[in-house]
This record gives sequence, structure tokens and C-alpha cells, in this order.
Amino acid sequence: MAAPLDVLRAQLAEKDPAFWEGLARCTRDTHAYTELLTLSTMRKRGVRAFGAASGAPLRVALIGANALQALGDLVEQMLLAAGFAASVFLGEYDSYEFEIRDADSALNQFQPQVVLILPSERRCRYSGPVTDPLGVVQPFAAAWADDLLGLCRTLHDRTGAEILLANLALPGGFSLGAYRAKAPGSDWSFRKLTNLALGFAAPAYVHICDVEFLCARRGLLASRDDRAWFQSKQPGSPELLVDLAKEVAHLVTSLRRAPAKVLVLDLDNTLWGGIIGDDGIEGIEIGTTSPRGEAFRAFQEYILSLKDRGVLLAVCSKNEDAAARGPFEKHPEMLLRLKDIVAFYANWQPKSENIKAIATELGLGLDSFVFVDDNPAEVEIVRQFVPAVTTILLGADPADYRRQLEDSRLFEPLQLTGEDARRTDQYRVESERRALQSDATDMPTYLASLEMNAVISPFTAVDIPRVSQLTNKSNQFNLTTVRRTESEIRALMESPAHRCFTVRLSDRFGDHGLVVVAIGRVDLTTTPTSFHIDTWLMSCRVLKRQVEEVTLNELFRLATEAGCEEVVGVYRPTAKNAMVAELLPNFQFAETSASADERRYRRSATSYVPTETKIHATRPSRENS
Repeated sequence: MAAPLDVLRAQLAEKDPAFWEGLARCTRDTHAYTELLTLSTMRKRGVRAFGAASGAPLRVALIGANALQALGDLVEQMLLAAGFAASVFLGEYDSYEFEIRDADSALNQFQPQVVLILPSERRCRYSGPVTDPLGVVQPFAAAWADDLLGLCRTLHDRTGAEILLANLALPGGFSLGAYRAKAPGSDWSFRKLTNLALGFAAPAYVHICDVEFLCARRGLLASRDDRAWFQSKQPGSPELLVDLAKEVAHLVTSLRRAPAKVLVLDLDNTLWGGIIGDDGIEGIEIGTTSPRGEAFRAFQEYILSLKDRGVLLAVCSKNEDAAARGPFEKHPEMLLRLKDIVAFYANWQPKSENIKAIATELGLGLDSFVFVDDNPAEVEIVRQFVPAVTTILLGADPADYRRQLEDSRLFEPLQLTGEDARRTDQYRVESERRALQSDATDMPTYLASLEMNAVISPFTAVDIPRVSQLTNKSNQFNLTTVRRTESEIRALMESPAHRCFTVRLSDRFGDHGLVVVAIGRVDLTTTPTSFHIDTWLMSCRVLKRQVEEVTLNELFRLATEAGCEEVVGVYRPTAKNAMVAELLPNFQFAETSASADERRYRRSATSYVPTETKIHATRPSRENS
């Protein structure tokens, strides 16, 4: 615990006002049920000693199909840690329907500002045969949800209270086994259907207390305590009670505090691995070149999702400005671009001063800012000099960055207005994609509708790790399965006899990234002169999108440019590349030899006519590549 209990006891004995701050801090830092109960006992003694708890007054009611004393103590304790001096009303065991409907009940007389309702999950069962189809079962689940929401409406109309409605924990036993997921009438499926109906139909004043999620996060069995249920009708295990209390406090806090608005980002070892000023663009870790690079990319992906739901992104980094902007402008694996950043501060000023400048520039309060950095010293400076800013010190492993930011819960919108907008966009995009896939009457129409763009580029220094990785892991669409190291890739780039290029593809649904690696070797000593396809591999994600034709066109263009009269291709069969066994014959290559190890083909370069495609292909100049 952050503060020893004996310190709190001494403060309590001396009636030191610091007791409340210490108690709140201890409560926030504690996750153990028994310790929270101990702190709850100290809170009650504090109320007797001081006359009242410290914090904003709040009337909270807990009602439901359970005994609620233990949960009530924990909720009151967590609310204290969140800054509330709560008066808590506890309903009688399994009397919540009566307490809501009776206008003169103690609940209605209490006039709560917030009410937590824990309905009976044990009564949420489908009464018909478990084999009934979805169309029969779903209306019953909707009716069950509608009854609950009707109670919420009645309570809200009488008291004006915000309602925290707990949804239903799923059964943790095997029971029907895997069949549970196929049977709409099973307890598991019926509760799922009911939870969905609750969430989708809940009005603005009803906030789902997601017990289903809490149990899944902790574990269904770890969330249950059957003995406690039979003995004292507890809602779940002690650990789940702690989770529930924390969730209630979070929801109550969210009702009164807006989520953070600005995410201020460090750069080096935060958005990418390495130091941009020392390592350069080619040396930083980002993207699919390594596990760490993937982790940084995943972190950026989550940050972009925050931007999409309205969070402003700012950069605050100790770097030269031009160097700091480089990856945003030039690195192909970066997801974040300069257009995503509303304020970019890369200099050698203290970060605390830069954050103040960002707040001034954006016209926003510092208390709406969250700063993330991997450097403890920088985080401490911000904590000390701009304490209103919430800071997050990232751990040593970038694989944990996303979870750290998610679990901070600082950007959760209450009414999901920004989230709704994002979901609408996603739904539209996904709907369009599905519509294209299912409704297209012919392939050319479908391909044209994708609005594809390909960028064909010679190998670049930035691409080397990715190219090497692809040559070492691509198995299916890979004619020769030649594995190469980064050093070997660099050597090929400098070889006058070789022509190496990549293809990146995007369409109106998004960017597919680097999807093709091709390497050709020019041989002008033979008759006829020839261009040998050393490597041709492609991501299967873009199969049959005419990327094959675009690649073939480029191979023949390079062959012609080099003065070659024919293009020679080889297929070397492996256990995994059968899908390209007929690739060259299908492109009118003639077989010249065949053995168990390889089949060789040729096609005239002088008579080759480029295949028209629905892809708009461009080639950046070498100066820009």
C-alpha cells in the first residue's frame, strides 16, 4: 500500500485533515478485497472523528437481486477515492422491482442521484426448448431487456437519477459444452442476446455497468463464488466485488468529468524504437520488420483510433524539428502522419514548457491533457511543473504500451458521440466492401470500383528490413523461395546486373502496404539476351487484384529497358507454393525445361504488350524514393 496503515491510524488519532488524502491514495492503490474492507472501516472511523467524509456530496443507491452490504462498503470507499463523499442507500435483497414501482418506497424517498441496478441473472433464462431457432428466442431476450429498461425509465422519471444498469454475467460451467454457442435458447446465448439488447436499446440516462466484460476480463470462474451466493447471496467473488466497485466509481466519475481531450506524445522509444537523431529513418524500429517494430505500430494504430473519435494528438519531443518530422513524412511503415498531429513541438526546451505552449495554442486547459513518455525523468518534470497534466510513464516493453493507454481509461467518452461517428464510418466502409464482394456482377467492375493505386519503387534503404523479412517468410506466392538477409538485399541494390523493385498497393478502403518484392537479373552475354526473374513474391492478401499483371508489366519494362530480348522465369516447387505452379504458363511463358526441382520458362520481351489493368500505377523518381 502507498501509505502504511499505521500512518493513517496516527492521522486519524490526531484528526489530521491529511488523513482523507492518504486514505484516498491508499484506496486507489489497493486492489485486494480485505485491504479495501480495512480501509472502509477506517473511513467510517474518520467520519465519526471528523463529522463527515471529505469530498463532493453524492446520493447513490444500490438495488438488485443480491445482498448488497459488502458491495456498498466497497462502492462508498471507491467513491471516496474518486473525490465523492457519498451517502449510500442499499436496497433489500431481491426487492428492486417493488422498490422502483412503489412511489412511496424508501428508495424513491431517498431521491438518489445515481442508482446501480443489479438484476437477477439467475432468472434470465429462456423457458422454451433449447433447440428453438434464433428468430423465436431473440424476441424473448428483447422483452427481458425491455422490462429492465422499463424499470429504469420509471425510476428515472421519479427521481431524475442516472441509472447504472449491470448487465448479466455469462455462465462459467461447461453445461451444454460447445453446443451452447449454437443454441440460442441456452443460458449462455440467451444472456448474450439480452445483454446485446440492453446495450443497443439503453437510453441516454442508462449507462451499462458491463459485468459481462468484467467477468470475462477476470475470468468467469474467478468471478463466481457459489458458496457465497448460497450462504449470503453475494453477487460474485470478492475479486469481482472489487471490480464492480471500481467500475461504479469510474462510471460515476465519468458522469461528472469529461474525458481527456489531448494526447501529447513523446517520439523516441515511444512511437518508434530508437533515437531518430542518432539512428536516422533507416535505423528506427517501426512496422512489421521486427516484433518490437510491430508493437510500436500497434501502439500507433491505437493512437489513431483515439484521433478518429475526437482526441487531439500533439507531439512534444526533445529533438531537432526536421529530424523529428522525418518519420512522419518519409517512413513507409509509420501509421501516424503529420496531418494527424495538431501541434508539433520538437526542440530542446523543457517538455513542461512545451506542453504549456501547446495548451495555449489549442486554447485548452492543461487538465484535459495526457502526456505519455518512456523517460521517467521527463515524466517527473511534467508532473512537477504542470501537475494538472495526467502523465503516463510507459514501461520497458512496447508490447505493453497500448494496454497501458487503454487501461488508463482517460479517453472513454460517456455518450460515445465520437465513437458513434467512428463506428458509422467503419460500418459504411465494411458495408461497401461486403457489397462489392457480394454484389459485383463481374470482376472488371469490381476491380474498377476499388480505385486501386500502386506505387512501384526500386528497393530503398527504408524497405530493406521489410524486403528481407518477406523473402524469409513468404511461402505461398513465391516462385523461387530464395531467402535473403538484409546484407544480401543491400548487395543486390548495388549490383548493376540486378533490377529490384517493390509494389505498394492502396485502395479506397485503405493501404495494403508493401505487397510485392521482385528481383531480376540482366544477362547480356547470352543469345538472346535475357532477363531472369530471380524472385517474385506477393502478399496473398491482394491475390487476383491484378497486382500480378502490374508486376509482370514492370518486369518486362525493366527487361526491355536493359536491352534484354527475353524474360526467363523459374518455378521451384516447395511444400507451400503450389498456388504459383501455373503462374508463368498462365502468362504465356513457354516451358523450356522441367525436373523435379524446377521448371523453367521463357517469353519474348520484344513482342510483349503490357496488360491493361484497373490499377493506377506510378513510379516515384529515384530522387524521391
